[in-house]
Parts: sequence; structure tokens; C-alpha cells
Amino acid sequence: MELIEPESASESRDFTGAGEKIALFLDFDGTLVEIAPLPDEVRLDRRVGPALEALRASLGGALALVSGRPVPVLDAFLDPHRFDAAGLHGAQVRLDGVIRAQAEAPEALREATRDLVRFANSHVGVIVEDKRISAALHWRLAPQLQDEALALVRTIAARMGPSVRLQEGKSVAELVPAGASKGGAISWLMNEPPYAGRKPVFIGDDITDEAGFKTVNALGGLSVRIGPGETCAARRLASPTALRSILLSAAEAGSLTTDAFLQG
Repeated sequence: MELIEPESASESRDFTGAGEKIALFLDFDGTLVEIAPLPDEVRLDRRVGPALEALRASLGGALALVSGRPVPVLDAFLDPHRFDAAGLHGAQVRLDGVIRAQAEAPEALREATRDLVRFANSHVGVIVEDKRISAALHWRLAPQLQDEALALVRTIAARMGPSVRLQEGKSVAELVPAGASKGGAISWLMNEPPYAGRKPVFIGDDITDEAGFKTVNALGGLSVRIGPGETCAARRLASPTALRSILLSAAEAGSLTTDAFLQG
């Protein structure tokens, strides 16, 4: 992983003044950072961590990351800052520093991961991300293999049966525990303090975020999609750069409301 050193980093600060009572949920890849050819090559602007820390304070603690990454990996990218997080597409949820929910890995996942690794070892540009509770096959560096890669993962998912859900995304397909979803994780968090009673705002960029968008829409919140693509999200921003500008400005002002996303 690599952090971008901005020309002039803005320092975090304490602020007062409540603003609209929202709960902010943020995807990571394609949302807080640009998509990279390999998962560990994404670059995080150094200002983002302090800005999120400041925003969490202004939102009464109601800020969480909702990502396909494992929670410890999110921590590593944002170190030394740690946030509430739903990792592995909702299979792992940490609240107030404690893992409060974590799905069990399907029994057949080890064999499935070995099948994915064999395929990756036979095809240049294909990689496997073993997340222990889930497993992802990436082919961003070998787009010509998309049909073959998808066919393999779909076959494995069918073989594993109802214990697993196939999560397809941008140049990636992932086998995740059947009961896990970003929407389910957001719903769970919205029943816990400090999120309960607030208006949820979820920002993501991919088909993997659609379940989160649907949940937030059903709860009367605001869903925001980054970039192009068919979506059920209510609003759209052009890029992670556009989102970063909103978050940095809100952190500097000491307040974030839904109005900041209604201008995109």
C-alpha cells in the first residue's frame, strides 16, 4: 500500500456544532481510493485519515467503513486511525473497537480457494485474494480471461451450494458467506448507538455496493454512487476525487450534511 503525500496536508482539529444528524458509511476501493491493478497497490491520500477522524467527531461517532476488505487491512491503510468497519462484504463487523459479528467460513471454502489458486497459477495476470472467511478471484490485469474466470467461480459457487453467495464486481468475483451483505451490515449498525436514530448515507462505486444502497434507500437515507454504471443509488459523484473534495471541505468546516452530496 502507498500513501499520497499532498503538497500541503490539512491537520485535523476538534470542532463543535452538530449539523444534520446523519450516519456516514463509506466503501473503500473505488470510493476513498482509486481502483488499482492489484489490491495492495491502491494509494490513499494522507489527508483522508485525519479528515475522517474529524468527521467522526462531528457526527457523534457515526462513521463506518463498509468494504470487501478485511477489517485489519482497512486498519493498515488508515493507520494510525481506526474506525467502525464492516469488512468482507458484511461478514465481519467491528463496532467501538470490538468485533461484534463475524460469519463462519463455509466448510468447502478451503477446497474452493485451492481451485482458484490453481487457475491463477495457470494464467498470467490472475490473482487470488484469500481472506479466510471469503476468497476473491481478480482478473484486472488479464481482462481477456473474464469469461473463463467468471465461469469457474460460478461453477464453484454452485458446487458449494447455499452456504455461499457469489459477489461479482469490477474485474473480480468473490465467494462470501451466504448471510453476509453490505446492506445487512449497515442495517445492523443502524440499530446500534451511535448510528441509531440518524439518517444513513452510504457511498460506494460498484455492484457490490448495491445491497447497501437498497438498504439505505429503504431506511429513508441517501445513497451515492461513485462513477458510471446502472444503480439504484439516488445520487452520483464523478470520482473518488470528487468525494475526497467533499469530505475534506466538510472536515475543514466542521460539519457534514446531505446537502454536500446533492450538488453532484
